[in-house]
Amino acid sequence: MKLNGPPSDIHPVLRRSTAPPAALDLLSQAQHGLDEAAAQEQPNDRYATAHLAALRTAAAVLAVRGRPEATERARRKIRSAWEVLPEIAPELAEWSLHFASGATRRARAEAGIRGAVSDREADDLVRAVGVFLRTVERLLISQPAFPRARVEAESPAAARQ
Repeated sequence: MKLNGPPSDIHPVLRRSTAPPAALDLLSQAQHGLDEAAAQEQPNDRYATAHLAALRTAAAVLAVRGRPEATERARRKIRSAWEVLPEIAPELAEWSLHFASGATRRARAEAGIRGAVSDREADDLVRAVGVFLRTVERLLISQPAFPRARVEAESPAAARQ
């Protein structure tokens, strides 16, 4: 029996999330909203619900990385999540532009304007929000930490190989 070899029953050790509970809750709400959007039959409902899921996903990033504005004047100015997101998460700037461009369409869909969005537009948005949500989850949540394999060197020459 070899006592100092690699154990065969090693399981991944889950790290605690780096995201605060509020951000995790927003991500959970976003996933629920995305599931709800996918189940909607009407394109307007599907689109509006998916866009709201994208906003909740962006809000999770803001909850983790956002900082209050430095001046009182800046704090009084109302800015959309899509305006702020590229400033605090530049790697999500393209997503921000994509979802900001759909805000007017979402408002029309929420207002119940017939033909505000097509089936294809709604389906495309649902898929895009799914990718955005997964991207943000990877960005904010730690992945499982797998133990490193123990390497036992029998000699200095074996250690160099």
